[in-house]
Amino acid sequence: MISANGVTYRVGKKALFEDVNIKFTEGNCYGLIGANGAGKSTFLKILSGALETTNGDISITPGQRLSVLEQDHFKYDEYSVLDTVIMGNKRLYDIMKEKDAIYAKEDFSDEDGIRASELEGEFAEMDGWEAESNAAMLLNGLGIDTELHYSIMKDLNGSEKVKVLLAKALFGNPDILLLDEPTNHLDLDAIAWLEEFLIGFENTVIVVSHDRYFLNKVCTHTADIDYGKIELYAGNYDFWYESRQLLNKQMKEANKKKEEKIKELQEFISRFSANASKSKQATSRKRALEKIELDEIKPSSRKYPYIDFRPEREIGNEVLYVEDITKSINGEVVLNHVSFTLGREDKVAFVGGNELAKTTLFKILNGELESDEGSFKWGVTTSRAYFPKDNTEEFDNDLTITDWLMGYSPVKDVTYVRGFLGRMLFPGEDGVKKVKILSGGEKVRCLLSKMMISGANCLILDEPTNHLDMESITSLNNGMIKFPGVALFACHDHQFVQTTANRIIEILPDGTIIDKITTYDEYLENDEMARKRTVYKAQIDEDEN
Repeated sequence: MISANGVTYRVGKKALFEDVNIKFTEGNCYGLIGANGAGKSTFLKILSGALETTNGDISITPGQRLSVLEQDHFKYDEYSVLDTVIMGNKRLYDIMKEKDAIYAKEDFSDEDGIRASELEGEFAEMDGWEAESNAAMLLNGLGIDTELHYSIMKDLNGSEKVKVLLAKALFGNPDILLLDEPTNHLDLDAIAWLEEFLIGFENTVIVVSHDRYFLNKVCTHTADIDYGKIELYAGNYDFWYESRQLLNKQMKEANKKKEEKIKELQEFISRFSANASKSKQATSRKRALEKIELDEIKPSSRKYPYIDFRPEREIGNEVLYVEDITKSINGEVVLNHVSFTLGREDKVAFVGGNELAKTTLFKILNGELESDEGSFKWGVTTSRAYFPKDNTEEFDNDLTITDWLMGYSPVKDVTYVRGFLGRMLFPGEDGVKKVKILSGGEKVRCLLSKMMISGANCLILDEPTNHLDMESITSLNNGMIKFPGVALFACHDHQFVQTTANRIIEILPDGTIIDKITTYDEYLENDEMARKRTVYKAQIDEDEN
């Protein structure tokens, strides 16, 4: 168990947390949620001991081991992948290294023999002989191929390093596991594996994530940070959301009835307080009025942008024809004779582990790249808006937010443009901020404003949920569901894909595609069944041989 006891944490004069008391117990997975800036990552650092509290303390059950998902991707660059994972249990790793050093001595003494014997005993108790195989199992589950296990960390790419650090956090069955955005940069297979791992994990997990589906799948409890307090709910993210909505609705309805009663009593008192025959009744109603208290409904620190894509023109039946598009990048084929046709009701999620292939296809369809072979044709009624995965060039200028969006607006009116910015949580004073100093989430909201103001009837979005908080993701998700046009998009948010797409196109490692009219969950279910059939067939073939 790990608990916060009267914890206060101040940054300057501002209290980020004030007198927080909360316990996280064994056998539960807690989703730590809150608006951007509420202090989710800071609270995890306080729990881990990386930050000291201003007041209060953190207590951990004696003898329990705490493990944290580290964010420094270069810290272990000089170590092998397997060694990095085993370092997740520091005591075990130290024993291994001390043993190796003793056995490497040329002048092996009696004292060395005694010490080695002690270490061997502790090593066996900690299942040390299984360390490498357990580490390999974690790495394989997350998609790190066996041939990379003895590689040096600096030779891995960014997404591979993320997976190794995650395996390090999971290694050795820690008693308390702290995970800050563990699904970032993971492919869908790795996320699915992590979900199953955490569902079967029997100790304490505290996780921060913007992935609603992930939180719903793994969390038994939700810890909500709002205005410096942390309130604990039994249930996953959806249960918390529905509970909060229901509670606020009930409190508003109760207050409305109380306000009606207050008005009724005040009118009676006003009419009859001077009437001798009614004075006792008026006095009685004054006492009743004094006892009525309205429930305090605190406004949440969460803010939801208003995202609504409204096409200026209805899209026709002919939308997009793609025929035999092939493209190589740096000598590698990423698109291999890709062909498909879109209809007016299609919302297509492009999935698969090759991120470059999806981005390349979107750039070709948006006219930013030329294919090596093949062609495509947009229907005459289509108008398009594009959300790039890399928006660096878009904001590399000295424009203010208002002037930047004005450049894309069909109506050259400041009030009109600021209306769009206001809906996307940029109040009037924010309109003079320079776009090049905006945060990642603010830039995404600017791009979504640009797409809305365009009035396009076909949207192309390449990972639009990156950098967004949960509230903005929810708003974008709802906006995409309501959008009456055609959409092509890539996204790692499971719930976003499941609720938006009616068609799935998977780009395979060889650059070819699988195209299915189906929901995402149905696609994954069929894909899993196909994999099981392949494994079963391979086993039969092996037995027969």
